[in-house]
Amino acid sequence: LKYHWTHYPYCGGAFQSPIDLKPGLLRFDPTLRPIEIQNYNLSPNEQLTLGNNGHSGEYKSSVLSTNYISLPQRYTAAQLHLHWGSSSRLTGSEHTVNSKQYAAEMHVVHFNSDKYPTMSIAVDKSDGLAVLGVLIEVGDFNPAFEQFLRFINGIKYKGKSKMPGFNIRQLLPARLDEYYRYDGSLTTPPCYPSVLWTVFRNHVTISRKQFLALATSLYSSDARDSAPVSLNGNYRRPQPSDSRVVLVSFKEGKYGLQSTCFIFFSRNAKVT
Repeated sequence: LKYHWTHYPYCGGAFQSPIDLKPGLLRFDPTLRPIEIQNYNLSPNEQLTLGNNGHSGEYKSSVLSTNYISLPQRYTAAQLHLHWGSSSRLTGSEHTVNSKQYAAEMHVVHFNSDKYPTMSIAVDKSDGLAVLGVLIEVGDFNPAFEQFLRFINGIKYKGKSKMPGFNIRQLLPARLDEYYRYDGSLTTPPCYPSVLWTVFRNHVTISRKQFLALATSLYSSDARDSAPVSLNGNYRRPQPSDSRVVLVSFKEGKYGLQSTCFIFFSRNAKVT
């Protein structure tokens, strides 16, 4: 990641993300309920803004304002983005599970809409953000991700494009009741420690062809640059746990050992 990290004090501070979700940090919490999501199935008539900001591909939309999740408060979806490795390195997830790094990781970023009117106001507040993290492994073809990849050439260089809405729920694991939960930060500068993290225990798969499309299609440079710079390896390595406890919603088996593109939504996707 090509940031001047030292220019951002929080990036060298405490309670940073990502972390290694290792057994010694985990504690079962029977009060953790399945994640409830609403309005993640976007109509094709609802336009998403697909953007390349030079660090990741990202989706945004005014529609996402109705998409939400319910946690201690209601959190409204603001954008979705991805982190990945490179065509020669199938390891690019930010969170690791007992030191295992996955091929990629998707983040659906929400802000606390019960307390703050916008994402930009919530971003630096201690209870401002909630992110759903989805670990991605190379394996079976994933038709849901194909919806996104079909439009990725429209943002080959830094800039924005439009794409029709689709069912964001299909990008998530089938089970929303098994996850890791901890307090952490943004994984890119300014690294505000403002994120309630939910990383799903079960990964999703994309095919090798789909991964290569993601890892080789984007550039972090402008179209007019004479020497385009590929956008890959856009992940942050695990940070110190800083005595944090990671709560888990599952009990059976060995903890965690079961087998940047942005999306901006527009119709209020929420988490409750």
